[in-house]
Amino acid sequence: MRFIFVHGTGVRRERFDDLFRWVCKGLVERFQDADVEPCYWGDTFGTTLSAGGASVPGIATTRGALSDPEAADAAEWLLLLTDPLCELRVLAELGTEDDELGMPGVQSAGESVASSLGKLPRELQRGTDGADELTHLLRDVGLIDSYGEALDEIAASDEFRDACAAAQDDASAAELTTATSRAIVALLLAGAQDMVICTGDERDRIVDLLSSRIGGTARGPVTRVAGMLLKLGLRLTPQSVLDRQRGEFTSDRASEVGDILRYQARGGPLRDRLAQVIGQSPEPPVVIGHSLGGIALVDALALAAVRQQPLSVRLLVTVGSQAPFLHELGALAGLPPGATLPPGFPQWLNIYDRRDLLSYLAEPVFPGDSRVADHEVRSRQPFPVSHSAYWKLDAVYDQIGEALR
Repeated sequence: MRFIFVHGTGVRRERFDDLFRWVCKGLVERFQDADVEPCYWGDTFGTTLSAGGASVPGIATTRGALSDPEAADAAEWLLLLTDPLCELRVLAELGTEDDELGMPGVQSAGESVASSLGKLPRELQRGTDGADELTHLLRDVGLIDSYGEALDEIAASDEFRDACAAAQDDASAAELTTATSRAIVALLLAGAQDMVICTGDERDRIVDLLSSRIGGTARGPVTRVAGMLLKLGLRLTPQSVLDRQRGEFTSDRASEVGDILRYQARGGPLRDRLAQVIGQSPEPPVVIGHSLGGIALVDALALAAVRQQPLSVRLLVTVGSQAPFLHELGALAGLPPGATLPPGFPQWLNIYDRRDLLSYLAEPVFPGDSRVADHEVRSRQPFPVSHSAYWKLDAVYDQIGEALR
């Protein structure tokens, strides 16, 4: 039995060889007479950066983030947006290492910070007349409505209480004040996500003003925490600086996005190549397309059928494919928006995983067409790993076998 495997976006020779090995293994285990032909197109029809990424600002200056103050700032805040309580948690842990007993009956430095936070008004003036700078800023950036809830959430957290208990002197209280203010602002920003418009300067000014209200003097480094979290932030979020993000995305990920863009603009040669490979098969093959490979196969088969020159295919299998979604958008070359599958189009098995954010359903897009069948598999992997995990799932090959009966 003849199989043809067409890979997806961003795949180049070394990666294709790995994928093809697993596809062959899965097919041969279920079909003893399987003859699997690779259809590798990455080098010929995929994208490359013809000018070496010269169009990308900062691609040549993406190193040295540890010595770049903006890089450090961005890394720390990206970590805070992911976990607003992280600095308080570290302060609490550091404090337990060198705690000294406070004097009985005397309010500790941490208790003073907690008391100040508890006394802050939860409701701020919504109007402009008489409003102070903090109120103006929170209103301007779109954070004023959730301000009171953020204060309460931080004040009630175990992390804040533990950090307060660990703060026994003025220096640790100053650290706690800054960390608390940053936690409040991080919580506000994380909750608002892309609904807020806030610059780094505005964010830092809000931290300053909150620190002053809680009892500190101004924003400053959380000295015992900063170095630790900076290194962690840069390790976990290497794209936290814009230049670094652009550089890494362009050099490492450009082929993934670029292949799709190139196919949409100049997909004809790849479709012609697929038609040629299918046409040269000694028997009607089972064609298997992953991701963009599935899109190109649907296009090629639909165009051939519309031209009344249908390609002889036993079964079309799309795996983790966006072809149904692109058809809804009117972005398939072979099928006009809203068109049904033409006569001569083969049986179509569409395999998807709900955890794969790049996989879509075909049956609802072509209602009533008995040639189209969706089948769900589950890799139990998060995206993007789920987008490539199909080839190690027995259920994928089992379903192909069922469709061929």
